[in-house]
Amino acid sequence: MAVGLTVVGSINLDLVARVARLPRAGETVAGSSFERFPGGKGANQAVAAARLGAHVRMVGAVGADALVDEALAGLVEAGVELELARGGATGIAVILVAEDGENQIVVVPGANAHVPRVSPGGAVLCQLEVPDEVVHAAAHGASVFALNASPARPVALEPDLLIVNRLEHEIVSRGRLVAVTYGADGAALFEDGREIARARPPRIDPVDGTAAGDAFAACLVVSLLEGRDHGEALARACAAGALAASSLGAQPSLPTARQLQALLALDA
Repeated sequence: MAVGLTVVGSINLDLVARVARLPRAGETVAGSSFERFPGGKGANQAVAAARLGAHVRMVGAVGADALVDEALAGLVEAGVELELARGGATGIAVILVAEDGENQIVVVPGANAHVPRVSPGGAVLCQLEVPDEVVHAAAHGASVFALNASPARPVALEPDLLIVNRLEHEIVSRGRLVAVTYGADGAALFEDGREIARARPPRIDPVDGTAAGDAFAACLVVSLLEGRDHGEALARACAAGALAASSLGAQPSLPTARQLQALLALDA
């Protein structure tokens, strides 16, 4: 039976330009392509969880503008149940992606500043592209509350599972379980400050790291909800992040359960 998960978070439309290398401050560089993809950390993680087999409900906000259908396309295709506030402008992310897969991202929140304050109960996953009040409301009454503290800022709560990269961990460190990602060096899981699992991702050719962290977060949460042990859950999450980094675009790159299993079998 599929595990249930509510994701409370951001929904954006990503405007993505490919460049040979990322520009320095004040520098103009030529782009090789421009594409539009549905994105937003909340929506990315909701789509990723649904593709991995979870039953997912997404609580978010979109604008009353011409960008809505594009921004919601991935969620609709993945079969995510939607609970949306509407009004203002849909959130936008402007993303530069270099040939080595590195990126620069500017987010204009728009309607994401008005995500509904809900306390859905059950298993809940949040990020920090929405106001603190929304995060606190979502945590209230949750049987399991997971927080991907990105973009990082101090938060006055202790989630059941905190997911951060090594830089975010310097700002946010409280969690009953804490997963820290280290890019190509993999990830580690800590309980009460003690390392209990460590994993490395399979080798891939990096294309675009935009949604790698979102794939990792969603896969770790779903794997733990499915009752997998810490080591297996972390290994699956690292593999999901690697798969996402091997394709262009946020939601188009998020793996299905079958794709994830195939990569893990090759890497065994």
